[in-house]
Amino acid sequence: MDAAVERAMDVFWSRGYHATALPDLLRATRLSRGSLYAAFGDKHSLFLRALDRYIADALARMDVEFDPRNDPVEGLQAYLAGYVERTSGSNGRRGCLLVATAMELAGGDADVGRRVAGFFKAMEAKVTDALSRAKAAGRLADGVEPATAARVLVCFVEGLRVVGKTAPAWTTSQAAVDALIGRFVR
Repeated sequence: MDAAVERAMDVFWSRGYHATALPDLLRATRLSRGSLYAAFGDKHSLFLRALDRYIADALARMDVEFDPRNDPVEGLQAYLAGYVERTSGSNGRRGCLLVATAMELAGGDADVGRRVAGFFKAMEAKVTDALSRAKAAGRLADGVEPATAARVLVCFVEGLRVVGKTAPAWTTSQAAVDALIGRFVR
């Protein structure tokens, strides 16, 4: 089941929800129509499972980057470096399943809207925690409030995902990160 969800996630990520047809999912998951319906119910339920998988993977990655046993500024740098890698050059062209889903479905699909909003809230909380730890360690610039800076950083990295569709050079994305993070940390 995990492999089928992973393969379905790749199809939805590449094509979008509405452009993904049942035959696309059957080919990708290697399931028959009956097996797919028995396992997942319908296309929307499979999509939600794929989206949940994508969100869980992203949150797990952030847990590693923001491990409280590590220096919070280094965690922020690792978090941002990951976004630079995922949004630069050909890596960026793939885009972000979550951003694409937010644009395509979140305004009209309550299940999707809750998941997208929940992810952004969880991401913001993780960044806020790291910035709070950096502040306690005397590593934040004067006047930086962790929750506000976290909101700016979340908006920034999601913006990187959108701009990444144009395949900017790694140096361009990294320069933007350096300019922003330089405003927040010492």
